[in-house]
Amino acid sequence: MKRSRRYIEAVAQVDKERVYEPAEALDVLKSLPAPKFDESVEVVLRLGIDPRKSDQLVRGAVSLPNGLGKQITVVVFAEGDKADAAREAGADHVGSADLAAKISGGWMDFDVVITSPDMMKHVGKLGKILGPQGKMPSPKSGTVTPEVAQAVSDFKAGKVEFRTDDGGNVHAAVGKRSFSTGALAENLKTFVDHVTGMRPATVKGTFVRRICVSTSMGPGLWVSPGS
Repeated sequence: MKRSRRYIEAVAQVDKERVYEPAEALDVLKSLPAPKFDESVEVVLRLGIDPRKSDQLVRGAVSLPNGLGKQITVVVFAEGDKADAAREAGADHVGSADLAAKISGGWMDFDVVITSPDMMKHVGKLGKILGPQGKMPSPKSGTVTPEVAQAVSDFKAGKVEFRTDDGGNVHAAVGKRSFSTGALAENLKTFVDHVTGMRPATVKGTFVRRICVSTSMGPGLWVSPGS
């Protein structure tokens, strides 16, 4: 894979073997050569789970105190008063069967799907489309709820969904490079603390094994799980 000159310069400024304290790692990320846009700052947690066992999978959502620094496009499956409330809360697209048909037709220009439980008759048919994109609503992530308006407000304000991948890792954005180190550190701590608190009862040994932070187009830095 061919790397850009900017990326190569950035890699030369980090110690790949070092485990950084969170604030120090974030300071380093912010000091690296930057592209012409405001990159997201991302975190990956390597969990000590067996991803083949359904009772060890981790999925949820958490509100970050300083938001994500980007516009989140939210679609809502609801009708009647709930649909009206979702629109008032800031939902970008609201519908039911018509919205399901649009998504089935290939439209995927959104970040989060929220649905009231009675609309699962439409959303359930979209599993093969939304599932691989990580956008299938779930009660665990707060996206299947009768309180659709509150869910819209939460995600618009910086709530982030996460779930373990096939390798037992959890990925999430925790802000933008333009955020202060303090704001990023607070978001990072909130996310890691939340995931740590979701440790499945059947997991043995160390739960959070490794933490890596990076910008969306930059190299990763290891962060001490204990910090």
